[in-house]
Amino acid sequence: MSLVVAAIVGLSVPADTATGLKTQVCRIIHPLSGPEACASGDYADGGNGEGGEGGDGEGGGGDTFVPNGDPFEPARCLLSQDQTKDTVVIQVVFVKISSSETVKLQQWSDGTVTLERVHDNAGGVSASISAGIPGLKDWGGSAKLSGTYLAGSGSGGQWLFNGHKSDNPQADLEANLADAQKFAAYLRQNEGCRYQSGYNPGANMGACQQDAASKKPDLEPELAPDVDITKTTTEASGSVSFGGKFKSNGKSGKDAGKSDGPKDLGKISGEVLSGTMTEDVVVMRHNTGQNAGKITFIYTFTVKGTAGVIGQATGERMQQVAVTYDAAAYDQEEEDGAAHHPEKLVITTSQEAGEGSGFKGEAGANAGPVTIDVGGGGGSTESEIHTESAELVLTDDADSTAVEDWLRGNGDPAKNPLPSPSDAAKVPGPDASPLERLLHDKGKLSRLDYKANTDWWNASLGIGFGVSAGQFSLGFKLFGIEITHESKTQTITGDPTYATGPKNGGARPWVEWKNCTQTKPIPT
Repeated sequence: MSLVVAAIVGLSVPADTATGLKTQVCRIIHPLSGPEACASGDYADGGNGEGGEGGDGEGGGGDTFVPNGDPFEPARCLLSQDQTKDTVVIQVVFVKISSSETVKLQQWSDGTVTLERVHDNAGGVSASISAGIPGLKDWGGSAKLSGTYLAGSGSGGQWLFNGHKSDNPQADLEANLADAQKFAAYLRQNEGCRYQSGYNPGANMGACQQDAASKKPDLEPELAPDVDITKTTTEASGSVSFGGKFKSNGKSGKDAGKSDGPKDLGKISGEVLSGTMTEDVVVMRHNTGQNAGKITFIYTFTVKGTAGVIGQATGERMQQVAVTYDAAAYDQEEEDGAAHHPEKLVITTSQEAGEGSGFKGEAGANAGPVTIDVGGGGGSTESEIHTESAELVLTDDADSTAVEDWLRGNGDPAKNPLPSPSDAAKVPGPDASPLERLLHDKGKLSRLDYKANTDWWNASLGIGFGVSAGQFSLGFKLFGIEITHESKTQTITGDPTYATGPKNGGARPWVEWKNCTQTKPIPT
């Protein structure tokens, strides 16, 4: 419990976890090679690392557009993002089924706007163990540790609004955003038409859809390329709750003069500490578009923590690695057991810290070994996000081999197995790995800060069966359902910077990211 909650709330990701992250990436990208292929030298102890919100791991090819004449300056940045996510989780005994829908509206500094809508469906297993806190059991003091593994797939669409193009990206952004908002209204109403026809077959479906279509913008958006998505999630979580228990006096009926001792009837409790460690593995195969024929592996490790009952402090740390290959070549190399040749590597890190108001709790009733729990809560959080990114486009065979060696653990040992974008701008030390030198010499390095506001609510119902043994209880849900809604808005702030090319002495100075600062986000 201490390791999960204290370490997560503390948001420290030690070096051995970073080593494990790199090793796990290797094992996911090279599943047929075996764990020994991903362990060499100092990396051999990294296999226990456990695997947010970072780069999307876009596949294939890099930006060649250099408007300000510096090949190290990224072409654009994310100015703001409005995201809404709804999740429904159903659990029957140890089997868990999850379905979620995420909608993102993103504004970019080049004047374009993207609207993304993705459905995720997954199934897997989940189990938990809990223990009463000695001396506080009558106050509902308890700690809980749970684990979940889910595997599934995603589908959806992304629309690009770039019909308005001029030498004024600010004006383009305003016009493209207006089109995106109209198109989002069309999608919502059109979805309502399909829902209406489901419960009222006699409804005039054509008239409803015609009215929805009238809300579409004059300029049709560009539909993003077709991509096959598969996803697996592994999660470990812990929580500490306090509250009150309801007990009987142990006397009833004709034997009311006798007592077997008080019996638990139920409880009301509130969550004061919680933490989650999550590994997400996404595999994207691009079927159409400029990245057609590419395959991208995106591995994300997220650590989240929340402390407080009413006034809550929150924190999150994310590390992400995205590697892109030519799909046909990758499949053939995997079949032949040959070395792979990555074409692009993106490393993204972010840290988020904030505070706000909120509450999450549950009330339960006991009927022998069977428990019925009803839970829920909600809140709002203001936070600050710092994100860094390092991108390498691997057009040289030697560079591609250096990245592949790093993934497999065949390269020279490095102090930090998962290089930091900030560290990559410094002069490499004598013991720097080939990848660290490559990131310093050729990587596009950037740093951004955002302010974010998150509103959320949660509701759950569970029917469970438990067995107690002293302070501990081991149980499972016979049936459970949980619904979560989260709405998050983040807007760029501070001074966006990127690392220009190496200067005298070898360091890469951080300078104004003009491709990012030329445009201001528009409040929605």
